[in-house]
Amino acid sequence: MLLVASLGSVACSRPSVAVSRPAAENVVAAERVIDAFYSFDRGRLARALSSAEASAPRILYYQGWAEGGHYRIRRRTPCEPEPEHTVRCAITVEDDLIKALGLAVQVTDTFRITVTDGRVRNVATSSDDPPLFEEALAWVRRERADRIRVPCEGFFAGGPTPQACVRAMVQGFAEFAARRRRS
Repeated sequence: MLLVASLGSVACSRPSVAVSRPAAENVVAAERVIDAFYSFDRGRLARALSSAEASAPRILYYQGWAEGGHYRIRRRTPCEPEPEHTVRCAITVEDDLIKALGLAVQVTDTFRITVTDGRVRNVATSSDDPPLFEEALAWVRRERADRIRVPCEGFFAGGPTPQACVRAMVQGFAEFAARRRRS
């Protein structure tokens, strides 16, 4: 019995999984940001970002964009600590932009959240959008600039209408995809 208990202890204590108490607390703080982001409750997210003043306008805008683009979580893995007080959270979503392109893929958005002294200090995001996404975005900016100028004012910089912006982009993406199919 003692041997089994010892082996069980060894099997469960892999060095790569061991997390210090501060790192575990940072993960909890990061998970709160993700919960707030996908609640689509702007006030809740603003409170979660209260110590991340530089990141707040961009992340609040992104939340409105995600809500307007009907982001739906398809896979949410637990956040993981990284060096330098950073926590990585990967969320795979389905959204209207990718659907407008006619693609049968899901995109993973990665949040890197810096937490020090128990407070969220910075939030950075990246995405594995397919190259066609970037092509469509450039096309809409070039060919439909008149349609996105007003709704996309302050694009990812705290602009006032992220939901209207993403809806205009979805329409532009659909036009881009239709033109591409005809070519």
